[in-house]
Amino acid sequence: MTELRIEGLTKAYGPDATVLDGLDLTVPGGSLAAVLGPSGCGKTTLLRVIAGFLRADAGTVTVGDRLLAGPGTHVPPERRRIGIVPQEGALFPHLSVARNVAFGVTDRSARRRRTEEMLELVGLAGYGDRMPHELSGGQQQRVALARALAPEPALVLLDEPFNALDSALRAGVRADVRAALRTIGATAVLVTHDQQEALSTADLVAVVRDGRIAQCGPPHEVYARPADPWVARFVGDAVLLSAHAANGAGPADRGAGGAPTATTGLGTVELRAPAAAPEGTVILRPEQLLLTEPGEGVCGATVTDVRYYGHDAMITVVVDGVDGPVDVRVAGHATLRPGDRAGVRVTGRAGFHPSGGSGA
Repeated sequence: MTELRIEGLTKAYGPDATVLDGLDLTVPGGSLAAVLGPSGCGKTTLLRVIAGFLRADAGTVTVGDRLLAGPGTHVPPERRRIGIVPQEGALFPHLSVARNVAFGVTDRSARRRRTEEMLELVGLAGYGDRMPHELSGGQQQRVALARALAPEPALVLLDEPFNALDSALRAGVRADVRAALRTIGATAVLVTHDQQEALSTADLVAVVRDGRIAQCGPPHEVYARPADPWVARFVGDAVLLSAHAANGAGPADRGAGGAPTATTGLGTVELRAPAAAPEGTVILRPEQLLLTEPGEGVCGATVTDVRYYGHDAMITVVVDGVDGPVDVRVAGHATLRPGDRAGVRVTGRAGFHPSGGSGA
């Protein structure tokens, strides 16, 4: 299994257009990493530099023990042993499925065998004689993956490959692609702006902001322990509350479980770690809030909106004494309606981001 290592990667398109600004990223061998970020953050440029389509201004790209980009080094794309799955598949329309898959296999004696193996791997055994226009969008993406894997690349790059698929098809194709990559132990990088896609598909999520990695870790860690409020908002729905942390050592500064606490508009909240400063922002997820009957011991709130998604619902409330709306996620169907009164309380522990500092 081949590791990808990127150190200090810099790329600019002009004196005032720095896109990658000293980016560092390591993807362990056999892992699928999702590079997640908003439009213009440098995701596509990163992919093009790794592939060799663009020259880096500074920094290094190493795949396994091969330096592909660095001071005085730029290995051409065709010599990098990197497979690419572009948006919408980009199959050769005049070639059959089998000939598309075999395109990059240079060993003629192995082409037929390798093509059949890859089509079986992606669930398209027997489709070799078909033409691309005879396939569905999802099938075309599977063929594109088979074509990328056929030459046995050291690394696979996936450039937002599910964008053109409808939502009902997207989840199934993602699962098939993930399974195929895992079956052969491929190291892969998926570029996406879709938070759910990154969290549900990848082993590692790297959030890019302004040309650098803002946070990198397993999906559950990035979601549950965002590095700062920006990451929290970008990765998923977030509830951000101004807070004052209790930094004393006495029992009054600890929650029932012995955790440090902070005072917020939703009451006293237990923190995952001691706060680095007294003033800051508590970071919660909407599922950490519970709606109850109004009464003592809970914060009073008025429901302003209800959005039903089938598996859950998001209820927006205005909490007495809290500036701005607060979102609460509930399982299944919501019985509350706009205008109803409810109580709100916090469950679990929260992250804490000091004002002007790093998060806890």
